Amino acid sequence: MKKLMLWVIALTTLAGASLQAQDIAGTWQGTLQAGKGLRTVLKITKSDSGWSAMFYSIDQGPDGMAIPSITLQDSTVKFSMPAINGTYEGKLSTDGTSTTGTWTQNNSSHPLNLQRATKETEWAADSSPHSVQFITVENNVKLEVLDWGGTGRPLVFLAGLGNTAHAFDKFAPKLTATYHVYGITRRGFGLSSAPTPANGNYSADRLGDDVLAILDELKLNRPVLVGHSIAGEELSSIGSRHPEKVSGLIYLDAGYPYAFYDRSHGNMQLDSIDMKKRLEQFLSGDVKDQKQFLQDLETSTSQLEKDLQETQKQMASMPALPPRQGPAPAIPAAIIAGEQKYTELHVPILAIYAVPHNLGPMLNSPMLKDNPTAQAAMKASDLATTSAQANAFESGIPSARVVRLPNADHFVFNSNEADVLHEMNTFLATLSDHP
Repeated sequence: MKKLMLWVIALTTLAGASLQAQDIAGTWQGTLQAGKGLRTVLKITKSDSGWSAMFYSIDQGPDGMAIPSITLQDSTVKFSMPAINGTYEGKLSTDGTSTTGTWTQNNSSHPLNLQRATKETEWAADSSPHSVQFITVENNVKLEVLDWGGTGRPLVFLAGLGNTAHAFDKFAPKLTATYHVYGITRRGFGLSSAPTPANGNYSADRLGDDVLAILDELKLNRPVLVGHSIAGEELSSIGSRHPEKVSGLIYLDAGYPYAFYDRSHGNMQLDSIDMKKRLEQFLSGDVKDQKQFLQDLETSTSQLEKDLQETQKQMASMPALPPRQGPAPAIPAAIIAGEQKYTELHVPILAIYAVPHNLGPMLNSPMLKDNPTAQAAMKASDLATTSAQANAFESGIPSARVVRLPNADHFVFNSNEADVLHEMNTFLATLSDHP
């Protein structure tokens, strides 16, 4: 009888452990092993219809993204996030307290092991010292604005595509001793309003107008705008149309063709957008001067043909990439389709480039990690294109200070924080028109 009781207790314990292992509701967290690592939080809840979850990359901001579906089968946890072309697959431990898995995004895979968090161990999603407000920039469109405080010249940070102003949560406070630092989350992302991606709602100048509306509302006297990545187009939109509104522009790996169009070489993306507009104008019959229109169309066609030849030459040495799974997210696609050509900027400028980029995570993707020829081609292409753009920016805007940081990440303010702070402070000290 005693032995029977021991077996009953043992079986009950094992059954309890098995049930616990299958209960994945709760908060999970781990560091994505890519670059310097990004802290990731997964909040899972259970309903009658199955599991639902929210995904957070808290080092990039506190805003979560809903996971359309998450499954648990034979101790394997899987979920996908089509909006950012990402998937996760992990093996649940027998005690149900951890997973060992892999995050894959845009054909690049990295280890991501998750631990079940408690109230005591759970990471704070937003511990940055800022206040938050929402400012109306257009009918029914409000943008999230962060204020890290500080005194002195106002600095306004604008994030890259897909990020929010919280991308600067760690970096911005390093500047508040000397400056008053703000951040803006553009429309379509985070907690900002997301109007329909149509009718020019996400064109470069529309996004630039959003920033101008916030500067006016906050009564900021000629601030310095600091933009990362795609935010370079907002900087250039304002710098070319309203230079009187700003004291300077700082491009953080943001001075690419959407921010400065190199007439001597052209750009496939921008010239294709230009051609599309001309053809739509022709098909709509909205051509007032037919002779001039045909001359302009011929010039555009000639430039696009050169772009095509150059693109084919570059692709010849590159590995073939697998097709994207599903359509591109609508709002990022609308922003890319809304890019414009900016060629004249008459304000003080600091442009920092990663030349070449640190391509470590990309080179370790499944399709490249065992292909040294493809890796070499990827490195050579990055060095050539980035160098060419930095050189074009430097020669096209002679008054700009152009800084090249070798082997920096695209998020230069994270990978090379000390260098970026030094360059920014040096540049800002040269601006004489203090508010």
